Amino acid sequence: MKALKIAYRNVLRNKRRATTTILLTAVGVSAMLIGGGFVNFTYVSLKEMAVRDSGNLVLSTQDFVDKQEEVPLQYGLENYKAIAKQIKKHDEVRYAIPKIEFSGLISNGDKSSIFVGSGVDPKGEFKVKGPFLALKSGSVLSKREKPENPQMLIGKELAKIMNAKVGSSLTLMSSTVDGGLNALDITVQGIVSTGVPDMDKRLVIVNIRTAQELLVTDKVSTLSIYLRNMDQTDPMKMVLENELQGYAWTTWLEKAFYYKGVSGIYDRIFGLLGIIMLIMVFFAISNTVSMSVVERTREIGTLRAIGTYSREILKNFMLEGLVIGVLGSLVGMLIGLSVSFLSTVAGFSMPPPPGRAEGYPLVISAPLDIYMNVSITIVVVCVLAAWLASWKAVNKTIVEALAHV
Repeated sequence: MKALKIAYRNVLRNKRRATTTILLTAVGVSAMLIGGGFVNFTYVSLKEMAVRDSGNLVLSTQDFVDKQEEVPLQYGLENYKAIAKQIKKHDEVRYAIPKIEFSGLISNGDKSSIFVGSGVDPKGEFKVKGPFLALKSGSVLSKREKPENPQMLIGKELAKIMNAKVGSSLTLMSSTVDGGLNALDITVQGIVSTGVPDMDKRLVIVNIRTAQELLVTDKVSTLSIYLRNMDQTDPMKMVLENELQGYAWTTWLEKAFYYKGVSGIYDRIFGLLGIIMLIMVFFAISNTVSMSVVERTREIGTLRAIGTYSREILKNFMLEGLVIGVLGSLVGMLIGLSVSFLSTVAGFSMPPPPGRAEGYPLVISAPLDIYMNVSITIVVVCVLAAWLASWKAVNKTIVEALAHV
């Protein structure tokens, strides 16, 4: 403690220089925390979006993964209700939701357009989608939908193309599992948006029973398993693979191409910015300690002359770097917390990313481990810079140090 007190007093010998260096260090710390908080929030949001879209795990037949279907549901899952019931016995599983992927033509009688459809179970599908499927008008599919009055949700851009609104009747046409054609008249229950214009131009969502009726089948494409905790994905995959053999199991990460693309870009961009900040802090500390060493060279010589070891003097300079690093980190963390709070309260938004029509909130959300890692890294850099800046002067001969002007 006494050595730290001495180091603190030495840092404050030149208050203006010390303040400037501490502020430069604080800027570096806050910049890394703000950048890290933004990246962390983006990653968490993209992970949640990917999981809500596909589920933590996706069960399908092996042929569905390896081969290209010639007709709809050629490699679909049979007896999926029994499989889902068996999977839901595990406490870690929240939902096991069957899904059908299909496509075809949608028509209002005057014109037609291609659609990409999903057959879903309304009991669980809209609970897991959350904010990633925005309802623009109408309502979601009813859990008590009557077979004689099928309903559907369509993307808002597709609704414009079809001149459709809630209550309109549109015709879906698609190939059946036998290679024939089938058509159904379906009422528009709601108009939704995924935030991706290209997807909204093709999106159709119907009850899974309606999709099976249109395709003339009792199969489904996949079974999406939603878990209570994302960390359980890999362990649960191993358990279910042993329990239900002969099927293909795919994790959300294997299907999250958008997440992997964004994380790859952000890792490089913000990694480079972090390195630049560390270099900036390193040179700031080196400059400060170098100037202090030059001013105190004769003092160093005097200490050496009365028997002080070089390593003890070097340790004092390193402690000064430690003091600057700790103070700079504390100030930087305060700035980072303030910006994080301001971004949440003010409700700032980012512009829409490429391929999307809507922006997203600018939130700086850095967990405790990011604060700890950044602070420790900065302190280590400060101590290293102080050691390098003082090493040469400390190892000068006593005569040379005392003769320094």
